[in-house]
Amino acid sequence: MSLRLLVVEDDREIRTLMQSTLSVEGFEVQTAVSLSEARALLLHSPPDVVVLDLGLPDGDGLELVQTIRRQHTLPILIVSARHQEEQKIRLLDAGADDYLTKPFSVGELLARIRVAMRHRGTALAAAVTEHHRDDLHIDLTQRSVHSRGETLHLTPTEFSLLARLVRSAGRVVTHRQLLHDVWGPEFTEHTHYLRLYMGQLRAKIEADPAEPRHLLTETGVGYRLATGS
Repeated sequence: MSLRLLVVEDDREIRTLMQSTLSVEGFEVQTAVSLSEARALLLHSPPDVVVLDLGLPDGDGLELVQTIRRQHTLPILIVSARHQEEQKIRLLDAGADDYLTKPFSVGELLARIRVAMRHRGTALAAAVTEHHRDDLHIDLTQRSVHSRGETLHLTPTEFSLLARLVRSAGRVVTHRQLLHDVWGPEFTEHTHYLRLYMGQLRAKIEADPAEPRHLLTETGVGYRLATGS
């Protein structure tokens, strides 16, 4: 089961980038643009980790840190453009686990999340984000896919489906799990979606979609991204 992250960030570009990148890493990502929206999500759908910007339209992130700490022990990571040492000390003393100053790399954010979870007894392995086999080269971080020397252009859903298979490369992922992770829990019976998009992916990736070498079918079970020779 993937960890659920709540990203509280009012900058749409940063929020979208963090959501897409963290989702590729295997996290289930919820987003909020304000303190009030974050409080509602914390009440009705508690996350495992909170990534929190400070400058929000309806207040300061410090208020949310204090609210969370009265009710939860989950990790809180602050991301902010503010550099003042006093600010960092105040937030860490209020209960934040870590403080990252913008700009920061996604790799550093992921490492800090792993550290925070490890301190709570949960070890997280770094997610698989690259896959290379024969003529197929996939880099999930760069959102790039190359096959037979060409750059492939995938739809967002095609890319999400391929990314889910990359994270389990060499292992079978069931129909139900793929539908749950790519489309959502309400779509776990909609296997026609899966057949349609798998057909589209094979048409783009495979030299012969009728005889796939990369995206393999495990009859009656699911699909597997081939590894090895």
